[in-house]
Amino acid sequence: MKQSLARTAVEVDIHHMNRDQAKRYLGQFLDRVEPSVKEVTVIHGWSGGTVLQTMVQKGLRHPRIRAKLKSMNPGVTILLLS
Repeated sequence: MKQSLARTAVEVDIHHMNRDQAKRYLGQFLDRVEPSVKEVTVIHGWSGGTVLQTMVQKGLRHPRIRAKLKSMNPGVTILLLS
């Protein structure tokens, strides 16, 4: 019997993008990510500045996002999805 394991968590690295590229990329990613995915770890970095961190934590809006969690690592934010 073949069994399929749905992934419930994924990781996205945007720290090499500018703000507009990252916001567009994350919006498109959230539009098409599998419904089984309930957690997205966003690597935005912070040592080169906090533009991406601020965009993810305060500016990013999407119908699937139900919560944003700050990590112990300031370069990472976790998105909890519906």
